[in-house]
Amino acid sequence: MFKNVTLLSAGVAAMLTASPAFAQTQIAWWHAMDAELGKKLEEIATNFNASQSNYKVVPTYKGTYAETLTAAIAAFRANEQPAIVQVFEVGTGTMMAAKGAVKPVYEVMTENGQAWDPSGFLAPVTGYYSDTDGNILSLPFNSSTPIMYYNKTAFEKAGLDPNTPPKTWAELETMARQIKESGAANCGLSSAWITWIQTENLSALHDLPFGTKENGFGGFDTEFTFNGELQARHWGNLKKWSDEGLFQYGGPAGGPDSGPKFYSGECAIFMNSSAGRVGVINNSKDFEVGFAPLPYYDDVIAEPKNSIIGGATLWALTGKSDDTYKGVAEFFSYLNSSDVQAAWHQYTGYLPITMATYEAGVAAGYYEANPGSDIAIKQITRGTPSANSKGIRFGNLTQVRNVVDEEFEAMLAGNKTAQEALDSAVTRGNVILRDFEAANQ
Repeated sequence: MFKNVTLLSAGVAAMLTASPAFAQTQIAWWHAMDAELGKKLEEIATNFNASQSNYKVVPTYKGTYAETLTAAIAAFRANEQPAIVQVFEVGTGTMMAAKGAVKPVYEVMTENGQAWDPSGFLAPVTGYYSDTDGNILSLPFNSSTPIMYYNKTAFEKAGLDPNTPPKTWAELETMARQIKESGAANCGLSSAWITWIQTENLSALHDLPFGTKENGFGGFDTEFTFNGELQARHWGNLKKWSDEGLFQYGGPAGGPDSGPKFYSGECAIFMNSSAGRVGVINNSKDFEVGFAPLPYYDDVIAEPKNSIIGGATLWALTGKSDDTYKGVAEFFSYLNSSDVQAAWHQYTGYLPITMATYEAGVAAGYYEANPGSDIAIKQITRGTPSANSKGIRFGNLTQVRNVVDEEFEAMLAGNKTAQEALDSAVTRGNVILRDFEAANQ
């Protein structure tokens, strides 16, 4: 009998000793990162889980950014939402309008006693993800901006200075033609994200509005205005260059074929997110990669404005326990730490979202040892953001981007002029805005 009691006591003691592992609060984190970025994200979650024993962050890949947002909306309606969801920047307007679904990050942090100083973030980051009162609603995590990658070897073969990339679109056209005619590469330029890079950022760099009410930051009842003279001129140039073989279209949305055109040496210049840095370097084995800011039309603006933000933030969703939010706050503090941010930024090419992270990289000699790795940060922080260059915030912007891609393809096919395609994109986009307003007002 005593032996059995002793065994029972030992068993109870063992259970009590092991209980913290079973008492861990699980925090579901839905994200949209695969390949190298996904592996790094999983590593961050694993390291956080190992750093403490109260919470376990469980990351789950849910597909593309658009698919992840759609999945989160459907899950919320079924009361099966995760605690954290990664949403790309064009989903910000949709998330802000989702009343009752979002628990703002500043509330999560302050309610759970975590340090919270929004002034530490880069100005373009805080401006984009803040409400009209200046409160940041979601946690900046993977912020990016588009830059220009170029094939230094092809430049040299074409008789160009490999350390002098084009600053303006006029220079790019001249260099692209020289590259093609010399046989250094079959085409000059390929670009991912025609909407984000060649339309949205084009407008921002030249201090032109993409839409009314400060590009949607001023609230509902907005109209798109990206069918202006410069945008039509630029689209017309891309069409002309496509016909000449200087530009090769890589497909809609992220342009899945644009990267391979650059990696293979087919095209000598590639425009994509700064977050593509690790992929570009890993895939471009046969030549040296150069990095440069996006070009501009110097007859329109003497000094280009800052580029605008891309990437995503982390949103906390409502309907979870107090203990879950306590764990979310602790995890967000971990993500905000300089060490974690520096490792993420330096591996991926995403922006250092705080000046402290950037300055630590400067002090450690990271940017000096990795030429071009500071291009994105310098480009997005140059000058003072204007109402036209602080970003764009419209509801259902993902749908609008699909429309812009369709109209761009119609122009390339010769079915519409650049002006006609942009006029149609604006008209169709405004219908989408009215639908969004009707559903959320």
